[in-house]
Amino acid sequence: MAFWNRTKSFEAATTRDTHSALKPTLSWVHLVGLGVGGIVGTGIYTLTGVGAGMAGPAVILSFVVAGIVCAAAALAYAEMATMMPMAGSAYTYTYVALGELLAWIVGWTLILEYTVVCSAVAVGWSGYAAGVIRAAGWPIPEALLAGPGAGGLVNVPAIVISLAVAGLLAIGSRESATVNLVLVAVKLVALAIFVALALPAFSADHFEPFAPFGYGSTEIADGTKQGVMAAAAIIFFAFYGFDAVSTAAEETKNPKRDLKIGIIGSMVLCTFLYMIVAAAALGGSNYQDLAKSTEPLAMVLRGLNHPAAATLIATAAVIALPTVIMAFMYGQSRIFFVMARDGLLPQRLSKVHPRFGTPVLMTFITSVIVALIAAFVPLQNIAAVANAGTLIAFIAVAVCMMVTRKTHPQHPRMFGPVTTWIIGIVAVLGCLYLFDSLQTRTKYSVLIWNAIGLAIYLLWARRKSLVPG
Repeated sequence: MAFWNRTKSFEAATTRDTHSALKPTLSWVHLVGLGVGGIVGTGIYTLTGVGAGMAGPAVILSFVVAGIVCAAAALAYAEMATMMPMAGSAYTYTYVALGELLAWIVGWTLILEYTVVCSAVAVGWSGYAAGVIRAAGWPIPEALLAGPGAGGLVNVPAIVISLAVAGLLAIGSRESATVNLVLVAVKLVALAIFVALALPAFSADHFEPFAPFGYGSTEIADGTKQGVMAAAAIIFFAFYGFDAVSTAAEETKNPKRDLKIGIIGSMVLCTFLYMIVAAAALGGSNYQDLAKSTEPLAMVLRGLNHPAAATLIATAAVIALPTVIMAFMYGQSRIFFVMARDGLLPQRLSKVHPRFGTPVLMTFITSVIVALIAAFVPLQNIAAVANAGTLIAFIAVAVCMMVTRKTHPQHPRMFGPVTTWIIGIVAVLGCLYLFDSLQTRTKYSVLIWNAIGLAIYLLWARRKSLVPG
């Protein structure tokens, strides 16, 4: 079989190898927590302001568009994850349905996605941490609180949080998932407090003009884009996180039941939360002020004369935003792990720690890369690249769902054939449209990344593959 058509059998994709298997220790409660921890984070705490600057008050429509596309992708993930409950997520599904070459491209894209997501959240966390540090009067130089693109020299808080999360993940999946549940609770309580204080001050005047930059995606002089769809392509970052749940498939005790609860449950809960928080923020402050702030929710409360609550929100963000880094760094290390287990990356990276049952080496390599990006690159640039990689992965999963309907018709599924095709087509077309709405330089960045990956595959990885073909 030609290497580009070499596929992993369904049986191989659903069989655990004893010597490199991950421990099944997670329940649906942990998975919902992992999903909510990954979804509710920098997107709502920080990118609400970025999106408002691109779409004005109509950013609330951007949340709706991004949410619909992500909901279709989430359903596709839920079906594939319950069919193939193994680590690897979109990479594994593509290996079975479309072959090794496309699986490599998807895996390489996922490496980009998860790495830059972790970096983006670390930068977003740093913005709130810097606010707390200033409020406390600690004598830390401003140059060390932000990267060069934000007026600083090096973003030290972003480096610190990246390495700290990696340490927790290395200890064990169940332990880190339990800590994640506690921090998710802190995050949700903080957002509930924000809504309770901001909604009474809601003013319809803040929604005029509603869509100052139009409803499409228009490129302006400096190469950036504005409009509802341009903002949706960035805000899309705020919704994904459920795909990190699918990477936990191999470590789930009852994957057939728990994975769909974790993926769909976290999406439903977070979509509702996003809509009400965005409405409260936009109703409580002018969208132009939101766009200028690195901590928009805290800024809204300060403007409403709730300084103590603003500090509380900022503190909660500092405490709880690491759950997002945890979810995506977890996913990143597992993608690396499975690709190494298949021989497409050095096999020593798939070694599981005998005591903790986690890929410790891979986790720390991931954290170092994340820390370096977070130290020097601005948030909006990181989020745009992350979205491009995620959109490609979502398209791949939707296509795999439709292809396996034909190639593996005997396996039980969540949906009937008509529903499968509706979900798949909505996910693919929606993701393609959002990808087209991204900045041109972002698309080129992803193209260059995948060109490098393709060269590595052709020159090295395809000859090291352990999959028969």
